[in-house]
Amino acid sequence: MSAGLLERRGRRGDRIFDELESSPFEPLAEPPRYPPPRAAVDPDSAKSWLRRALPLLRAHRALFAVSLTMSFIALLAQVQIPNLIGTAIDRSLRAHAVPLEHYAVLIGAAIAIREVANYVGRRYLLETAYAIEYDMRNEIYAHLSSLSFPFYDRVQSGQLISRSNSDVRAVQMYLALAPTVFVQCAVVVIAFVEMFTINVPLTLVTMASLPLTFAVAVAMRKKMFPVSWLIQARLAEVATIVEENVGGIRVVKSFAAEQRQLSLLARAADRVRWSYEKDADIRGTWAPTIENLPRVGLAVILLYGGLLVLHGHLQVGTLFTFQAYMLLFQAPFRQLGMVIMMGQRASASAGRIYEILDERPEVVNRPGAEDLGESAREVRMEDASFAYADGTPVLDHFQLHLGAGETVALVGRTGSGKSTVARLLNRSYDVTGGRITIDGRDVAGLTLESLRARVGVVTDDPFLFSVSIRDNIAYGRPDAPLEEVVAAARAADADGFVSRLPKGYDTVVGERGYTLSGGQRQRIAIARTLLVNPPILVLDDATSAIDVQVEQRIHASLGRILEGRTTLVIAHRLSTIALADRVVLLEGGRIVASGTHSELMESEPRYAQVLARIEEDDQGPEGSA
Repeated sequence: MSAGLLERRGRRGDRIFDELESSPFEPLAEPPRYPPPRAAVDPDSAKSWLRRALPLLRAHRALFAVSLTMSFIALLAQVQIPNLIGTAIDRSLRAHAVPLEHYAVLIGAAIAIREVANYVGRRYLLETAYAIEYDMRNEIYAHLSSLSFPFYDRVQSGQLISRSNSDVRAVQMYLALAPTVFVQCAVVVIAFVEMFTINVPLTLVTMASLPLTFAVAVAMRKKMFPVSWLIQARLAEVATIVEENVGGIRVVKSFAAEQRQLSLLARAADRVRWSYEKDADIRGTWAPTIENLPRVGLAVILLYGGLLVLHGHLQVGTLFTFQAYMLLFQAPFRQLGMVIMMGQRASASAGRIYEILDERPEVVNRPGAEDLGESAREVRMEDASFAYADGTPVLDHFQLHLGAGETVALVGRTGSGKSTVARLLNRSYDVTGGRITIDGRDVAGLTLESLRARVGVVTDDPFLFSVSIRDNIAYGRPDAPLEEVVAAARAADADGFVSRLPKGYDTVVGERGYTLSGGQRQRIAIARTLLVNPPILVLDDATSAIDVQVEQRIHASLGRILEGRTTLVIAHRLSTIALADRVVLLEGGRIVASGTHSELMESEPRYAQVLARIEEDDQGPEGSA
């Protein structure tokens, strides 16, 4: 019954083919529940990292402007407080010219304005920061999704995880906090204007330490950058080790290699510790200087101002005002040191992020690419050649023809390039020579979305997501009704064991589906592809982990479902080869023989040798439990 339902779906798809051909292909997916990013990093790699990140700030400029404005208002109120207190000392406590209550009200009002403005400014600052982080994470993930398989062949997943997490956070913190700190540093300018109006010589004395503070900050910045880069790189190394150990925990435990892996992690962590210690040394050397130079200025003010007070050239309240201003400078200078360190960390992190964003996908839709219709059936590989990034040739002028509705078994020794053929059919990789056509149309001129929707591939090591079995089967058609999900599972002989699970199709599988056996994962993967109902199907040793009895039941269902469907079966077992109308033998990157199983056994010694070697290498299935 399940096979019949899938067959009816296939016939229904053929009837509506003409309607689909008249409209562009749109991959089936869930509607977005969250808004897309409002901005992206500037793609011009010639610009500085900060200029490239400015579009992220501009996209949220309204929130950010409110935040900075309120921070500035808070600073204006803060700057008035020392002046009001100094004036109150001179005019109320000493001269008794103005009631003290007058200044108390003004000081209270300034404090209230400062607190309200600080609250609003910080609230909107945090909203801006998280909005920037949201945009960056989405942009990185979208870009990672667009990159081709060769990129993932050479990049460690732990590196990508680190750059998508800690590096994004470092850039976000700097973009959001640095402008606010610089606004706070404006308190110095405002305070100096106030001080100039009070006493010019004392103001010049107060300014004496600022050039030295700036010079120290520049020197600290140069020291911090290489160490900041090193910290982020070594944190990524630790993330890689952890990710690999968690993903490969079964291998680690099966070889009792826990202590060895722990030692590996310890060495990586020790390198991170050394980097942090070097960072702390630099901060310990330079940051106190930046923070304490204003205190030296305070001592100079007290000395010089005290002499002026003793000689009657300066009032006590004015000296208090200058002293309070100098104390007010200490927080911005302390934050300036922090921002310098954050800036170097952000610069290093941005460089690592831009390395990813500047990667260009190698397999893309070409200009004028057309959609592949549902009726596509005939496949040809004409003089196809291919080599991976290391230059090792895999296919050499490869010739293969799959007639419409034909099932062909591809047989060859391990490492002969059989799986590579499957990867080339759906353009996971592009051929380096020759071409591949479907119904006479070069796949290089087809849209990737329509091509991959029409060419279904089931691999020997399927990946399952940590969601329910129903969601795993319906991954390619999220809106598929349960009836069709069950039908696909029955066709893959998965319905029996799924129904026995505590929650049936709502059972959530563990990470990568490891709560299921290898054979069960393969059956779920087969059902997932059958539900999409592609007109061209590639089974890449898709039943290698399934025992013979279950495999026979699957083949009985597949035999009916594959009728009218063009299928390439990459086979290791005679039972799988029996599904094929024709068998081709791959050797040395080329097809060296073609015919039925019986014909090849009689006429091609190399074919019999390959089957014998496969039989020797077969260590037995994992079973269907």
